[in-house]
Amino acid sequence: MAKAIHMMIRVIDEAKSVAFYEQAFGLKVKDRFEFDGFTLVYLKNDENDFEVELTVNHGRSEPYTHGTGYGHLAVSTDDVARDHQRAEKAGLNPTPLKEFFRDDKLLAKFFFLQDPDGYKIEVLQRHGRYT
Repeated sequence: MAKAIHMMIRVIDEAKSVAFYEQAFGLKVKDRFEFDGFTLVYLKNDENDFEVELTVNHGRSEPYTHGTGYGHLAVSTDDVARDHQRAEKAGLNPTPLKEFFRDDKLLAKFFFLQDPDGYKIEVLQRHGRYT
């Protein structure tokens, strides 16, 4: 069966993006490959094998457009309230913590962050289907 191994996003400022993902999610540079015209940076943490791949196109200065197709990346945490408070203290501007209910049962407790290039990341409490 297929296994999800990474997601890729294009970023303008490598250092700013690496710093954001480390501060927000504890992701660190696992590999970095420079090529003619672009650099690939793979970020991960010790909790899983899934990586975020940052693609930096050399010489690009204009922000990328996300169009109407991109939604968000989702990560789960064992204490979403703690991580929301940590994000606030770090100045990462999280959205308010929200809860979704279905059939009077908690489906999801979450908030969103935006990285330096405007990509949205949903931070979910590990619960039910979001473990």
